[in-house]
Amino acid sequence: MADHSSQSERRRIVVVGGGITGLSAAHRLIELSQQQGASVEVILLEASSRCGGVFGSERIGDYLIERGADSFITNKPWGVNLCRRLGLEGELISTDDRYRRSLILHRGKPVQTPDGFNLLAPGQWWPLFRSPLLSWAGKLRVAAELFVPKLKVPQDESLAEFVRRRFGNEVLENVVQPLVGGIYTSDPEQLSLRATLPRFPEMEQQFGSVIRGLRRQAASSRQQEGASGARYGLFATLAGGMQQLLDRLEERVGDQAIVRKSTSVQSIRRLGSGYEIVTESDVIAADGVVVTLPTYRSATLVQSWAPELARRLDEIKYASSAIVVSGHQLADIDHPVDAFGLVIPQREQRRILAVSFLSRKFPSRAPEGRIILRTFVGGAMQPEEMERSDAELEQLVLEELQSVLGVRGRPDFVRVARYNRAMPQYHVGHLERVGEIERLAGELPGFELAGNAYRGVGVPDAVHSGEQAARRLWESIFPAPVKGEGVA
Repeated sequence: MADHSSQSERRRIVVVGGGITGLSAAHRLIELSQQQGASVEVILLEASSRCGGVFGSERIGDYLIERGADSFITNKPWGVNLCRRLGLEGELISTDDRYRRSLILHRGKPVQTPDGFNLLAPGQWWPLFRSPLLSWAGKLRVAAELFVPKLKVPQDESLAEFVRRRFGNEVLENVVQPLVGGIYTSDPEQLSLRATLPRFPEMEQQFGSVIRGLRRQAASSRQQEGASGARYGLFATLAGGMQQLLDRLEERVGDQAIVRKSTSVQSIRRLGSGYEIVTESDVIAADGVVVTLPTYRSATLVQSWAPELARRLDEIKYASSAIVVSGHQLADIDHPVDAFGLVIPQREQRRILAVSFLSRKFPSRAPEGRIILRTFVGGAMQPEEMERSDAELEQLVLEELQSVLGVRGRPDFVRVARYNRAMPQYHVGHLERVGEIERLAGELPGFELAGNAYRGVGVPDAVHSGEQAARRLWESIFPAPVKGEGVA
């Protein structure tokens, strides 16, 4: 075991996991080492044969498809900031505004979401009143939200509880559940609103009404946009696909750190003021470690010396899902696909959750006259579908696409991507659980946890989590204040 007593000796930090969070943590450690002039060896360990986790871009003829995340949100700055530091800012492309709308399946037919509808609530009245998605009773119940009293004692509610209380059950089932379910693949009866969409309960408390809060927010946003203009749309990707970000990140990390793939970590042991990371082939002594694995895997690594932390980590549940990607001729689709995608309410009793029209969002992804469809299956609401084989999933999806969109003929290609226990479920009480996990981990010097299970599931959240963990670990090993840009 290395002697940890000297500040000037070369330190070693191990990052466990080579997904976007682990690569971001390793990259930030390298940046801090260069900024501070400190001697640090960074080792990244990835169990599979490739880094990147759920990311995966693939060229199929003139198609460019995504097996995992196809873009990232830009109003959280950490994804754009990382691209900028990697020299990829010029490669960022925004969505095509011509198709910036979504469809909801209603009584077997795709119907446009009312303009201005903001996940839980309408931003405009006229599109809502014209929409066939709600009965007149349902529309009037939504409008009555302006008069629903706010909670006197704020508490964490499920998405379903909050929407029913403020807007009624009809809009929950017909609109909100499919829109939010398309993001979190979760059961709305269990999904924590404070952990996922905190601005809505905050609006309730600040303005007494979510609708009133959205109007105030819209007025403020218009003023800001008029003054400065928007640099990117709400979502962005890279010209070469999301894999371009992971490849550049891995390249930068690999230039300055040791990246070991096909290296599974069996356990982590505390020893003195440092750690030993036990792999299938060796034992690595380290001054610090960042673990970026799913919480159920992280729990097994710390069980022997931090049992309470392991118990808390195991409380976070996960769902499995699959994405079936297919290429089609536009002439073979009966329903107009003039939107970013279609989401499907549970009450429609279909076997798929949503369909993203990738090449409507980013037109350069498919040849002229063709379209890429990404169909989502499984999740917390339909776990039984994940028991099917790849061939069965492919057949199921093609049947469902024919039924809901009128897709005919054989596709140009089909790819099935499975993500087993990959989507953390932010159940009610999630923030309290995470707070306790952070408290327990904070009592372990030189040990950090990061990933999408804690404070955000999106790409920017994963980047931010890794960078924050890197910064905290750095400050625990090198207590002097960190200089340089505050990206973490």
